[in-house]
Amino acid sequence: MTGTATRYLYLARHGEALPDESGLTEDGCRQATLLGRRLRDIPLAAVHHGPLPRAEQTARLIGDQLKDMPLHCSEAAGDYVPYMPSREELPAESADYYLRFLEGASDEERENGPALVRRAMDLFTGPVDGDEDRHELVVTHNFLVAWLVREAMYAPKWRWLGLNHANAALTVIRYAPDRPAAVLFSNDMRHLPAELRWTGFPPELHI
Repeated sequence: MTGTATRYLYLARHGEALPDESGLTEDGCRQATLLGRRLRDIPLAAVHHGPLPRAEQTARLIGDQLKDMPLHCSEAAGDYVPYMPSREELPAESADYYLRFLEGASDEERENGPALVRRAMDLFTGPVDGDEDRHELVVTHNFLVAWLVREAMYAPKWRWLGLNHANAALTVIRYAPDRPAAVLFSNDMRHLPAELRWTGFPPELHI
């Protein structure tokens, strides 16, 4: 990945979704609005979002808090399995757990996920051309955030598994020329009151 200026990639999982995933809950709408308010002072050039309703609605509510912010729908920011590991790649003690988790992936996800994540890498990562740094937000789903954090940390490909992000939490990755990517912070929820934090996690993992 080449470029002459730094990209700051802001990643957010969508707000809390309704049980049928047709949109956001009332709390999910509040989460998205508060995230938008937090981002008001960031010189964002664009907001990208996945095509599913929960990501689109989150991006729109964030955009409502920003001035003249273009919103771009991208299949690459969607909800898909980025990589299917083999048993041999996984730690022996957790291989059965992760393989059971991945059994729910459809044939379409298994086939299309790797191509979509390559597209996401091309679109959203790496330094940018020009003299000015670029700040972009991608409103997406847990799997893509996990993959991009894993990639920035040069971790094994299977390690996107087990990296969880709460609804409307914020992660920022810096891609500077001639330097490795840096995760500046991950799963940050400081813009949310306590009652809106940790949604999207099992109750036993709430902190």
